[in-house]
Amino acid sequence: MKNYRFGLFLALVFFSANTIFAQTTIAEKLGFEKDAKLLIIHADDAGMCNSENMATEAAFDKGAISSTSIMMPCPWSDDFIAWALKHPDADVGIHLTLTAEWEHYRWKGILQSDKIPSLLDKDGYLPHTSAEVVKQANLKEVEAELRAQIERAIALGIKPSHLDTHMAVPLLSSELIHLYIKLGKVYNIPVMLSRRMVNKYDLSEEEYSKVTSVIENLLFLKGLPSDKWKKEYRPLFENMKPGLGQLIFHLAFDNEEIQAITVNHTVANSTSRQNDYDFITSELFQSMLKEYNIHVIKWGDIQKVLYK
Repeated sequence: MKNYRFGLFLALVFFSANTIFAQTTIAEKLGFEKDAKLLIIHADDAGMCNSENMATEAAFDKGAISSTSIMMPCPWSDDFIAWALKHPDADVGIHLTLTAEWEHYRWKGILQSDKIPSLLDKDGYLPHTSAEVVKQANLKEVEAELRAQIERAIALGIKPSHLDTHMAVPLLSSELIHLYIKLGKVYNIPVMLSRRMVNKYDLSEEEYSKVTSVIENLLFLKGLPSDKWKKEYRPLFENMKPGLGQLIFHLAFDNEEIQAITVNHTVANSTSRQNDYDFITSELFQSMLKEYNIHVIKWGDIQKVLYK
């Protein structure tokens, strides 16, 4: 009888400890107050082109961003990796890429074309749109290509802080999102996952909790003229909920290279990318973070909590 009671006591202690830990917020785990507002300031598309790299590197140097992710199939990915290896404190993830959206500037996958035929368009490049990928891609080929992108970055010396998605392709079907989470588990790399995606696919906490802290506030604005940003960004900060947030920018210097790449695009074009850079490096942006008591963190902080 005593052994039974003692066993029951241990079970209750174990259950209580796990319940308390489960209720501990990511803010508390990182040393902040329970209801603190945490924000990852993230620059997408590193490695896409030289202008993108220069602006991202400059933003890191100014302390304006806390994270970025590399598009491994792109022509300038090795250039950004060379910079990242010289700046080991820079928080760098992998921007899993299955599309090549620009009109005249295209790229293929990491794997040879005959290994991933369902991921390529009639011209042999990754497709222009996310819808094309979802419609035609073979799941095994998707997994092979995404593994190749992760493994190439690691082979070149990058220790990825997280995985995220270019044009949200791995988030656009149930099969793809389960694969995305699986890759995070395979490589012990956190995945960027928003609360909206968790709810959309009815994902269980058991599936994703060991590979990420869910983004409660996923924030980004595209295509706005710079004179409207103060008005539009302030409500984003005002309405931030306690917990983890990510603010996504696309940075580039508005030069001939990025103008040629983004020709005929009205969103995330050369002007908006320069506006992103100007805003994120401005005193106004920094003052709003302080005004709304927002704490800037990086994916590497989350990675340390998840993989002690």
